[in-house]
Amino acid sequence: MRNSRKALATAAGGLLLCAAVVTTTAQAKPQDSPLVRAVSEVDRSTQWNLVNKIKLDFPTYHPQGFARVGDRMFLSSVEIIEAPVKYPQPVDDYDRTPGKGRGHVFVLDLQGRLLQDILLGEGTVYHPGGIDADGTSLWVPVAEYRPNSASIVYRIDLANLQVHEAFRVADHVGGVVADPETGKLHGVSWGSRTMYTWSGKGQETDRRPNPSHFIDYQDCAFAESRAMLCTGITEYPTPSGGKFGLGGVALIDLTSQDIRHEAPIQQWSTAGHVATRNPVHLEAEADRLRMWAAPDDGEEANGTEILIYETKPN
Repeated sequence: MRNSRKALATAAGGLLLCAAVVTTTAQAKPQDSPLVRAVSEVDRSTQWNLVNKIKLDFPTYHPQGFARVGDRMFLSSVEIIEAPVKYPQPVDDYDRTPGKGRGHVFVLDLQGRLLQDILLGEGTVYHPGGIDADGTSLWVPVAEYRPNSASIVYRIDLANLQVHEAFRVADHVGGVVADPETGKLHGVSWGSRTMYTWSGKGQETDRRPNPSHFIDYQDCAFAESRAMLCTGITEYPTPSGGKFGLGGVALIDLTSQDIRHEAPIQQWSTAGHVATRNPVHLEAEADRLRMWAAPDDGEEANGTEILIYETKPN
């Protein structure tokens, strides 16, 4: 025990050094894109201002992912015809029935008008997730509506909106990100507990556990600077037996899958959902960071609204 005081001092010094490293890596780098720099400055005191609210006047079902390409917005959504039901005990390694449904990708103009409805999926694979565009293609994962299941990753040609099956994955893929700099694709599993990397042809090149347990990622997008942005929600129990939805954003290094920065986002929709519950698109313009979000389902009291928030980074 004679060296315990020295060991404690060494350990404390190591912790301080680690803290300093984390603080440094969380800060924006000179080569970062404006969007990455802006998100790096978001913290729990950031003031988000609601600058517009666009009500969608068509059946939107349960929205999932957003992607903006020029003057078009793409919104993925699942139409649930028969909801999955939990088994009392696992059946064939599944914890619930597959349910029934249809997968949609809605093409909208920037005023929320529906231009086209693209149907995706087959059989029990009907649940689209978070989506991303790489300049020429929109990438959409469609999965069974249960964990540890199966998915089809689709590529939609942005020039003519033709649908192509890209590859299949033996897991529920809840979101996909296209990296135009490397040609690789990155994805997250059910609850984003597993992070995947695939080649452009769908060959798995990496998988690792998500290092963060802060939120479950629902929608992710490429952000340049070898990074991707993920937004989402986790519901935590309250002492009264209810649930509290915590929303947030994470900035993830695509090379290491490390979390560079994460922060809560607590803005609320008409139906009382946190803004980052499902579809989110983030963009930096001039001196402000803008967030497009659509947290409410079509069946809720006021239907689905696109909420547009802005904030001025520090």
